[in-house]
Amino acid sequence: MTVLERIEAQVQTLSETELYEFRRWFQEWDADAWDRQIEADAQAGKLDALAAEALAEYRSGSAREI
Repeated sequence: MTVLERIEAQVQTLSETELYEFRRWFQEWDADAWDRQIEADAQAGKLDALAAEALAEYRSGSAREI
Protein backbone atom coordinates (compact mmCIF):
# COMPACT_ATOMS: atom_id res chain seq x y z
CA MET A 1 0.00 0.00 0.00
CA THR A 2 1.40 3.38 -0.99
CA VAL A 3 1.57 6.37 1.33
CA LEU A 4 -1.23 8.00 -0.64
CA GLU A 5 -3.43 4.93 -0.30
CA ARG A 6 -2.81 4.90 3.47
CA ILE A 7 -3.71 8.60 3.72
CA GLU A 8 -6.89 8.04 1.69
CA ALA A 9 -7.88 5.15 3.96
CA GLN A 10 -7.26 7.25 7.07
CA VAL A 11 -9.26 10.20 5.70
CA GLN A 12 -12.19 7.87 5.07
CA THR A 13 -12.26 6.98 8.77
CA LEU A 14 -12.43 10.58 10.04
CA SER A 15 -15.47 11.77 11.89
CA GLU A 16 -17.43 14.71 10.49
CA THR A 17 -15.65 17.08 12.88
CA GLU A 18 -12.23 15.64 12.11
CA LEU A 19 -12.92 15.84 8.38
CA TYR A 20 -13.93 19.49 8.76
CA GLU A 21 -10.68 20.23 10.62
CA PHE A 22 -8.63 18.29 8.08
CA ARG A 23 -10.19 20.23 5.20
CA ARG A 24 -9.53 23.53 6.96
CA TRP A 25 -5.91 22.56 7.62
CA PHE A 26 -5.35 21.23 4.11
CA GLN A 27 -6.81 24.32 2.41
CA GLU A 28 -4.53 26.56 4.47
CA TRP A 29 -1.51 24.35 3.82
CA ASP A 30 -2.26 24.19 0.09
CA ALA A 31 -2.74 27.97 -0.18
CA ASP A 32 0.57 28.55 1.60
CA ALA A 33 2.33 26.13 -0.74
CA TRP A 34 0.81 27.93 -3.74
CA ASP A 35 1.97 31.29 -2.39
CA ARG A 36 5.49 29.97 -1.88
CA GLN A 37 5.58 28.61 -5.44
CA ILE A 38 4.33 31.86 -6.98
CA GLU A 39 6.88 33.83 -4.95
CA ALA A 40 9.70 31.51 -6.03
CA ASP A 41 8.61 31.73 -9.68
CA ALA A 42 8.43 35.53 -9.48
CA GLN A 43 11.89 35.77 -7.91
CA ALA A 44 13.29 33.43 -10.56
CA GLY A 45 11.90 35.66 -13.31
CA LYS A 46 9.50 33.01 -14.59
CA LEU A 47 6.61 35.52 -14.63
CA ASP A 48 8.51 38.38 -16.26
CA ALA A 49 7.41 37.54 -19.81
CA LEU A 50 3.75 37.33 -18.77
CA ALA A 51 3.97 40.64 -16.94
CA ALA A 52 5.67 42.31 -19.91
CA GLU A 53 3.02 40.98 -22.27
CA ALA A 54 0.19 42.19 -20.04
CA LEU A 55 1.75 45.65 -19.69
CA ALA A 56 2.31 45.88 -23.45
CA GLU A 57 -1.33 45.00 -24.14
CA TYR A 58 -2.48 47.53 -21.56
CA ARG A 59 -0.27 50.30 -22.95
CA SER A 60 -1.38 49.59 -26.52
CA GLY A 61 -5.03 49.81 -25.54
CA SER A 62 -5.64 46.14 -26.25
CA ALA A 63 -6.54 45.51 -22.63
CA ARG A 64 -8.77 47.34 -20.21
CA GLU A 65 -8.93 47.68 -16.47
CA ILE A 66 -11.50 45.59 -14.69
